[in-house]
Amino acid sequence: MGKDALGDIGFGYRPRAVYASDPARSRGRLFDEPESPTRTPFQRDRDRIIHSTAFRRLKHKTQVFVAHEGDHYRTRLTHSIEVAQIARALARALRGDEDLAEAIALVHDFGHTPFGHTGEDALNEKMAAWGGFDHNAQSLRVVTRLERRYAEFDGLNLTWETLEGLVKHNGPLTDASGKGFKGPVPQAIRDYSELHDLELDRFAGIEAQCAAIADDIAYNTHDIDDGLRAGFLTLDMLREVGLPGSILNGVRAKYPQLDDVRTGHELMRRQITLMVEDVITSTAANIERLKPDSSDAVRTAGETLVTFSAGMATAEKELKAFLYKHLYRHPEVMRVRADAERIVRELFDVYFADPRAMPDGWREGLDRAEDRIKARSVADFLAGMTDTYALKEHRRLFDHTPDLS
Repeated sequence: MGKDALGDIGFGYRPRAVYASDPARSRGRLFDEPESPTRTPFQRDRDRIIHSTAFRRLKHKTQVFVAHEGDHYRTRLTHSIEVAQIARALARALRGDEDLAEAIALVHDFGHTPFGHTGEDALNEKMAAWGGFDHNAQSLRVVTRLERRYAEFDGLNLTWETLEGLVKHNGPLTDASGKGFKGPVPQAIRDYSELHDLELDRFAGIEAQCAAIADDIAYNTHDIDDGLRAGFLTLDMLREVGLPGSILNGVRAKYPQLDDVRTGHELMRRQITLMVEDVITSTAANIERLKPDSSDAVRTAGETLVTFSAGMATAEKELKAFLYKHLYRHPEVMRVRADAERIVRELFDVYFADPRAMPDGWREGLDRAEDRIKARSVADFLAGMTDTYALKEHRRLFDHTPDLS
């Protein structure tokens, strides 16, 4: 059934700004597929991401607090949903493609290991001799190789625009000569880009930029919420920090009898609103100044268009420093982090020494494989684990497993 047979349905080809990514002009997929009669290519990407195994695993992967420490702490899944909501709001206001912004937001953390950045650091250390480990590169491996759901190809066969946004949402990876800005570009990214050039020296489209700054807004806000819930942060501590402090003063002036829990929620929603509205105003000014007349003009602008204002950028930097000192480096968080690192390191050592310790589908052929191939396969297996599965595997293989609660 083609589009004509379906009549005048509305399924995503709505008016956009000239600088937005247009699904009707997508650069396509690595493997050609017939177009859907009911969904744009970017909507189809979003749906494939949501139905993937990697997406479901995010529900048991750490954001800040290990998932089993409490039912109400954010996980990678709830974080990704919050990022997607903010990214859609920004893309809508800026007349970008909401579905593409949402897809990039939902997929951006697919490559994260169990136990958050702690697991990534441990795995990067173990993989140092074979190119290290990078969660953005791992996200690309997941959606181009490791997900195996389709008869005709490995991965999810996402559009060029979604993959570009996944890889470059934080900006270009190389200069014009191909030299990496932060050292060598991970091999997985280089390998895929040779097949389907992701233009690593250019900025990503405006939708990817919306997803990137939405990530900052989400975790700068919900990590406060989780910190308050854990008792590592207090409202009085937050009063000393510019952005949340000014909001708290306003909430308490208007609602002097409000309990601390509701006061905290008022802080969260007002902070998100302030940051989102600041980005919209700042980005609109950037667009007016640069006047991009196509999505490629956004990519070649030489700067990020979707930004905070100078004042909000300073306030956000102060807030990040506060969270790093009082939450991410809290002694209890650091205790759990040390134990989590040990679990990841020990699992890697066991699997690398004897790949038969891994399940069927992972260990085949690794006894005779080169070390670099064996190490990357072990990293793929480990990175895909949830917190709960990593703990289960450690208990199976070792006499004593640290208590992360």
